[in-house]
Order: sequence, then structure tokens, then C-alpha cells
Amino acid sequence: MVSSTHGKDLRRLALSVLQPGFVGTDAPDWMLRDIGDGLASVVLFARNIVSIDQVARLTGRLRAENPELVIAIDEEAGDVTRIESATGSTRPGNFALGTVDDTDLTEAVAADLGRQLRAAGISLDYAPSADVNSNPDNPIIGVRSFGVDPKVVSRHTGAWIRGLQSAGVAACAKHFPGHGDVAVDSHHGLPTYGADREQIAAQALPPFRAALEAGVRAVMTGHLLVPAYDTELPATLSRRILDGLLRQELGFDGMVVTDAIEMGAVADRYGLGGATVRAVAAGADAVCVGGENAEEATVGLLADALVDAVAAGDLTEARLAEASGRVREFAAWSAGLSPVGPADTNGSRIGFAAARRAIRLTGAVQETVPLSAAPHVVELVPTTNLAIGKETPWGVAAPLVERLPGTTSVRVRDEDLRSRTATLETHALTPAAGRPLVVVVRDASRHGWMARALAEIVTARPDAIVVEMGLPGAPVPAAAQIFTHGATAASGVAAAEVLAGVR
Repeated sequence: MVSSTHGKDLRRLALSVLQPGFVGTDAPDWMLRDIGDGLASVVLFARNIVSIDQVARLTGRLRAENPELVIAIDEEAGDVTRIESATGSTRPGNFALGTVDDTDLTEAVAADLGRQLRAAGISLDYAPSADVNSNPDNPIIGVRSFGVDPKVVSRHTGAWIRGLQSAGVAACAKHFPGHGDVAVDSHHGLPTYGADREQIAAQALPPFRAALEAGVRAVMTGHLLVPAYDTELPATLSRRILDGLLRQELGFDGMVVTDAIEMGAVADRYGLGGATVRAVAAGADAVCVGGENAEEATVGLLADALVDAVAAGDLTEARLAEASGRVREFAAWSAGLSPVGPADTNGSRIGFAAARRAIRLTGAVQETVPLSAAPHVVELVPTTNLAIGKETPWGVAAPLVERLPGTTSVRVRDEDLRSRTATLETHALTPAAGRPLVVVVRDASRHGWMARALAEIVTARPDAIVVEMGLPGAPVPAAAQIFTHGATAASGVAAAEVLAGVR
């Protein structure tokens, strides 16, 4: 029989390894109570954010309950942005930075972001993505990666971590052991990385080794099956991967945090509680939850699952205590990080400069840009993965209107083409008669419908200019192509500047 005192201690341990989210721009009472009862971490999402000043007040209220509370955010400063979710990121993402391949620039962009996060009271950023995007059909990583070459990804992973942590915010390398060579989105299903150990060591692990060398003290697990190490359990739930590979082979002694535990790859198979228990038993120290399940009941469910697992012998109290200890060690270390330099309160000047440097042009550029008249812009819009906020704006039309008044635009989706005939003729080609035509795509090579629509448009208008805001694919027989290497607000502005010939 467990004593009431011991039961309370166990529950404090259980709460201390959770990193939950919540709804709203103010701290809910239940969250404050849980912090008082032992919760050691909180994660913020776009729904919690209105402005930097508001977030600073929110984090201050949360830390009033625990000065060393870890306050995390999933901010990649690229297509995946929370702090600028309503407006789009004023910094380019990883793929753009890898394209420029200037590690000093990458470090400076990350430091700029870090100063903004630090001013908001955030102490841990679930970034950078250290994944090597070796599979061009990867539905979840893409431009979130620094590139397809492990050497490029390694040096920029290290630079990004050094930059962020120089600003006083802890980095978190993800998604271990590497999510770049998969074809399934782990939000919905379980991806498999089928490489052998030698291939994994050469392809996926170098950026994580670089992260450790750069001083990263947090690593996020990936929800993917890696049969070379474990034929049954996803990496998040695999002791062979978290302890054997990450801790023993790579020598990592910091905090291991899971990717969101409610993601389909693990929750569909084991349930929220079951996945949480298995992750901690396997060697995870902190469990991220709340992107989708952000209620008080979720925290209670996970804490109860951990306490019950100890009572049932499915999880040792020693392992739970070890995990809690690593969270406390990380909290103390991250609280002691000192920022270097003030935050840029006027927007990210270096972010826009970096986005400009990432622009690449092909075709008859000199003959087509700057545009001689206000164009019609056709933006072909894909369905994005759940890591990218649906509310986050992207594209070229909006910044182009500011620079070339009279610019018109239309957005076309797959369902528009399926539900109506002559959509492209009516909405794309006819309004562009006698005017320049700009076609904006996002990962056209990954979306068959988009590639077909693009081909139809440029066949009718070979003088069209194509702007690709995702991964560059095969050349398109257009007048010119502009590659931004990401769909952030900064990248859209950089493309608009090229088209208009003005900043």
C-alpha cells in the first residue's frame, strides 16, 4: 500500500516530467495550481500569443509560481512559426539558410530570434530541426531542414544552436535519430526509416553529433520506426535508441524530450497515457503534450498514468526520479543562460537580409524583371502539414501589392480544380490577359495537381514568371523562375522585391 505522503511525492515527480500546453493568452488557474504541485515545464503555442509584451506578462505570471519554470515554444523561425504565426516569420527558415550556406549568417539569425524569445520570457525553443531532408517526398520536413547534405545540415545545426543560446534561450535538436528520410507524416501515421546502421551513421546522425558539440542540452525524439535499432517500437518509445544510441553511443547526458505525445504515430497505438509511460520508461525525461490536447484533464491523465505505472511495476520510481532530475538540471542550466545584445524590437532586419540572400533566379531574368506593369498573381495553395499553422499567411501577392499597386491575385486549391471546370482559364489566365502573370507554388514537385496546373498555365502563358516557395523541383519551361527556399513572410517580401525592382 502506498502512503499518502509517498503518493504526493510520486505525483510531483510525474508532473515534473510533463511539458503541457494550454488554451488562452492568460495563465489558467489549473495551470498555476499544477505548477505549484510540481509541474516544471509549460509549452506555448500560437493560440497563447498576441504580442511579445503580452507573452512577457504571461511568462512572468507563470514564473511567479516557480522562478525556474521551463517555458518552451516550437519556434523554427521559418514556415513553422508560433511567435509570428499571425503575420508570418520575418526570418527565413532552415532551407534558405542552408542554401546561402553562411554559418555566420545562420548564427546571427538564430541569435536575433533568441533575443526576441528571451524578451518574451521563453527559455527553451524546440529547434532547430537537425533532420537531413534526404527524401524529396518527405511530407513533414522539407524546407524545415537545412538541406540534403549531412555536412551542410551539421554545420548549420551547430551554428543555429550557438546563435540561439548566445541570446539566453536553450536550443533543442530534433527529431532524433533523424526524420528526413521518411514518406509518412508522423502526425497521422508511423513512418519507417529503413536504412541500416552504417547509412544512419553517415546520413542522419552527423547533425546530432554537431548539436552536441555546439552545446545543446535538449534533444527531441522523433516518432518513427528505425528497424536497424528496434523493429517494434518507435524511437520515442525505444530504449535501444534513446539509451543505447543517444546516451551510450553519442554520449548525450542532457534532457530528452518527446515530440508531441498525442501525434498519431504513437498515440493511435498506445493511447496518450500508454505512450507517455513507455516513453519515460525508454529514457525520455520530458513529455511534450498540448498541441491538440491542451486541457487540464490531459495533464491529470498523463500524471495518473505515470503514477499508476510505478504502482503496477511498468515504470520504476528510480527511472521517473532520474527523468525528473534531468528536467531540474536542465531548468537550472537554462535559467542561467545569459543573453548577449538587445532584442530587435523593430522587426528582424537581419531576417529580411538573409531572405534576400537566399533568392535564386533562372531563365530570362534580365528580360522579365523588374515587371513593367502590375501583374496578376496566381497562388496555387497546397494543404500543409499540422506543424505549420493554418493561420500563418504566405505568398507573394500581398507584398507585391504594396510595391506595385494594381496587382491582382487569386488563390487556387486542389478542390477548386476538381469541383469546377475551366477554373484556371477563368481565374488565372483571363484576368492576366495583356498583363504580366506570376504563378506562385509551394512544393510543386510534391503535389501532382499543382504540377499539372502549373504546366497548364505556363503552356498557355510561356512568358509567366514562376515563384517556387518550397523545395526546388524540376525546371519549368517558364520565362523565369524565382526560388525562395521557404514560404516565410520574409521570403515573400524578398521575391516581391525582385519582381517589383524595389525594396
